[in-house]
Amino acid sequence: MATIAVIGGGIVGCATAAWLIADGHSVTLFERSLDERPASAGNAGLIALPEITPLARPGVLSSVPGWLVDPLGPLAIKFRDLPALTPFLMRFIAAANPTRVEAATAALAGLMGSALADHQELARRSGLSRHMTRTGALHVIDGASAYGAARKEWTERRQHGVEVNEIAPEAARRMVPALTGRFSNALFVPDYWMVSSPAAVLDALRARIRAAGTISRNDVIAIHRDDREVSVITAEGGDLPFDRIVVAAGVWSRDIVRDLGLKVRLEAERGYNITLAGNPVDLPLPVVFAQFGMAVTPLADGLRIGGAVELATPDAPPNYLRGEAMRKTLRRFIPTLPETGGSEWMGRRPATPDSLPVIGRDPRDPRIVFAFGHGHLGLTLSAATARHVSALIGGRDDPGLRPFGIERFQ
Repeated sequence: MATIAVIGGGIVGCATAAWLIADGHSVTLFERSLDERPASAGNAGLIALPEITPLARPGVLSSVPGWLVDPLGPLAIKFRDLPALTPFLMRFIAAANPTRVEAATAALAGLMGSALADHQELARRSGLSRHMTRTGALHVIDGASAYGAARKEWTERRQHGVEVNEIAPEAARRMVPALTGRFSNALFVPDYWMVSSPAAVLDALRARIRAAGTISRNDVIAIHRDDREVSVITAEGGDLPFDRIVVAAGVWSRDIVRDLGLKVRLEAERGYNITLAGNPVDLPLPVVFAQFGMAVTPLADGLRIGGAVELATPDAPPNYLRGEAMRKTLRRFIPTLPETGGSEWMGRRPATPDSLPVIGRDPRDPRIVFAFGHGHLGLTLSAATARHVSALIGGRDDPGLRPFGIERFQ
């Protein structure tokens, strides 16, 4: 049994802590902002197994100039933050090289291969039950250009075993009668799962950690290491020793990593949503509008309209007009959607330029393991990441993790 610190109390950190506790380790989870609603709690609730293609692709790059003209479009950049974001954006452009896209897709497909089984195992270990349902998802497309881009992307996914079925708009409306607006094409993708409430899943994992481990509100600002031990240094003046440390602090992981003398390209891919209490529209399954960067999902918390990609520094003020822009767009397809109301939210998804999370050991110190940078796949890949981190801490290596190593940024 090892004493392990897990830095970060989002879904990846909590899944990892719960998995390690079940392995018999003594775990302390550090999360300074337990009362906030992180990206882990405000996401769309999708376990998006088919989403294995990176955001950076040639087709996306060609669309970026048009998107950036619209400050409320599917991709926005806070121009005041452009100098700080430039190194990330340069890596993003480089990652759109077709060879790199193919390699990233293969890597994500490999990581995604066990994701469902890992979620089921995490649920068993943590006492969760009936929190996941296989719903599939309906992808709605409007226009020949968007259809061509979607068809190319789904062809790439099919090559890795993802099932997708093209259906006529009339068939899509039979599946989701509220879709009375006009659209040109639709795809049904059966291998999406949905959790009833992302916030409830996060709360249940934290309750499991409290029952069998420790949760600390101390703010970890650095890691100290010497020949004898590794320690977390807290803003409150603590110097707390552990056998192993897992860094899973979302976008704030970059500060800890840089203090360790390592490079990483990690920025806040901010997402927005509006949640309408009581599910005012009857939606039997999630509906995705990828060309507009949004999805709508029927959760226990309410009907959630969410998505968009906004690159900004973590402390930049939110622009809640983005949520209203998504609502306006969605009403083109679902006219019965209420024009007003609902609770607004913004979350900071930790994103890498190549859409691959960082999962692996510190190349200078195997006692430190990294688990961050999952972008919009945090919930989806949380359990798989937890299993891999457990294996790394146990001294087991997996060649399939090489594309996710932090070495790629050095």
